[in-house]
Amino acid sequence: MPLGALRPSPLVEQATQHLRDQISGGQWPVGTKLPAETALAKTLGVGRSTVREALRALAGAGLLQARQGAGVFVIATEPEEDWPTRLRRAEVTDVYEVRMLVEVQAARLAAQRRTKADLTAMRTALEARRAAAAGDDAAFVDADIALHAAVVTGARNPVLSDLFVEFVPALRTGLIELLDILDLRAHAPNHGDEAHEALVRAVERGDADAAGSTLQTELAETLARLHRL
Repeated sequence: MPLGALRPSPLVEQATQHLRDQISGGQWPVGTKLPAETALAKTLGVGRSTVREALRALAGAGLLQARQGAGVFVIATEPEEDWPTRLRRAEVTDVYEVRMLVEVQAARLAAQRRTKADLTAMRTALEARRAAAAGDDAAFVDADIALHAAVVTGARNPVLSDLFVEFVPALRTGLIELLDILDLRAHAPNHGDEAHEALVRAVERGDADAAGSTLQTELAETLARLHRL
C-alpha cells in the first residue's frame, strides 16, 4: 500500500494518520525500523518537522519507540487506550472490585485523618442521600456516590481521591442499572441507609477497623449482586 503525497492541510494530522494506517495495515510489523525522517518526508511530500511531530504523536499513542542511535521502531499495531477509556470498556464487576480496594483503605484512613470539615461534609452527604430516596434511581445513586466521595476526601490522600473520581462514571452507570434490574428500592427507597450511617459513625469516632469492615461488607454485598446479574 503506497503512502502517497498529502494534501496541504492539516499536515501533521494527515501524516500521523497515514503512518498509523501503514502500521495497523501490516506494512511495518512490530519490531520494524521505520525509514529515516528524510525518506518519510519525501514520500509524504512534507517537511521533516511535520514527520517528526507525527512520529512523536504515534510514540505517545504507544505505537512507536525511538531508540537513541538506532532509529524509530514499531512496538505495537494498535494505540493504547487511556485510563478513562479502559474504565468505560471494563466490566462493572472488575471496576467494583478495584473500587473496594481503594475505598476500604480510604475509609480506614479517613477515620484517622478526617477533619471537622470532613465530618460535616459526610453528615451533609448522608442527609442528602436520605433526601434523594424520594427521587429516581439516578438521583439516589448520585447522592450515594457523593457520600462515598466525602469519605474518600477524608482520607486526605489526593491520589486516592483522583482514583475514585476516575471510577465514578463507570460506577454510576453500573449502579443505576443494578437498581433498575433488581428493583432494590421498591420496598426500601433508602436502600443501605443503616450501613452508611454505621460507616459515618465509625469515621466520626476514629475507629479505622470498624470503618473499613463496615464498608467492606456493604460493598461486598453489592458486588455479589452484580456477579449474579
